[in-house]
Amino acid sequence: MDLPEAIEYLRNYNGKEVRLMEVCGTHTASIRQNGIPSVLSDSIHLITGPGCPVCVTVSDYIDRLTALSRDDKNVIISFGDLLRVPGSKSSLTQAKASGADIRYVYSPMDIIGMAKADREHTYIFAAVGFETTAPVYAALISEAEEEGIENIRLLTSLKTMPQAIRRVADGIDGFLAPGHVAVIAGINEYEELAEELNVPFAVSGFTGKELIAAIYALVRMTENGDSRCVNLYPHAVKPEGNKDAKKVVNRFFEKGDAAWRGMGLIPYSGLYLKEEYAKYDAGSRGIINDDENSGCRCADVIIGKLAPSSCPLFGIACTPEHPVGACMVSQEGACYNESIIH
Repeated sequence: MDLPEAIEYLRNYNGKEVRLMEVCGTHTASIRQNGIPSVLSDSIHLITGPGCPVCVTVSDYIDRLTALSRDDKNVIISFGDLLRVPGSKSSLTQAKASGADIRYVYSPMDIIGMAKADREHTYIFAAVGFETTAPVYAALISEAEEEGIENIRLLTSLKTMPQAIRRVADGIDGFLAPGHVAVIAGINEYEELAEELNVPFAVSGFTGKELIAAIYALVRMTENGDSRCVNLYPHAVKPEGNKDAKKVVNRFFEKGDAAWRGMGLIPYSGLYLKEEYAKYDAGSRGIINDDENSGCRCADVIIGKLAPSSCPLFGIACTPEHPVGACMVSQEGACYNESIIH
């Protein structure tokens, strides 16, 4: 593909209206950072879908973490962006300010050293993510088991993408498949989805050029009535995915129903520790409630029903500095990315 030629085509496209959805938070960020919407025809609409793991995590999960943090024997460990996500009554940042022992790290494996050095406390990791991060959490439990570390727990909000795509597919003409997820999961499921939903999928890398190529491919396929899944990230994504990563995930985790912000309970879209590893679980099952803050439309943004700037709180009551909803907290969130280009 010649990049200038693809950009010229996309800029001058005057065919039928095309709605394309990306379902990867890193794609969302890269699309905005590279100014890609500015080179697209008014007939090509990019829709942000449920690709930000923090954004799709329901408030009940934050509430469960804050409840656990009230026990002086617990230490809550998380990635930094989750700390500011509102629960129904409090965020982890607010709980920390009230005296709870809540810390953030850059790698889940950091919890190993913490737990070994302090056997008097239980270290609970807020395990949020998709297929991409599940192997890391499996490796964490594997190491804890091998070293006999008894004071590590996971509170999981791990989700798998295909069922969510089915839930948001109505009215979408093509999908940018989640690149990082495809590295682990492969493209076989997305080939099946393309056939089932009768819409094209494109697996893409994360540079501006790669995303332009994927959008170009999707628009051309919609023009031609082609509903295949094309792999435009072949150096990283294999049809079968990463077999070793999937093997370690399958050892420790099993599928179950999971609640998604904006979509409710989706069957078999979550990953939970198996019964034989239940001693490492901090109470991950049964987390289903989602209470949005008054006026927040994050749930509608996640499913592509509403553009971020159409939320009445956007840029006024809800900003990256003072977020009301999860979509404004995470750097992969649609509202956050929309705000930084306004």
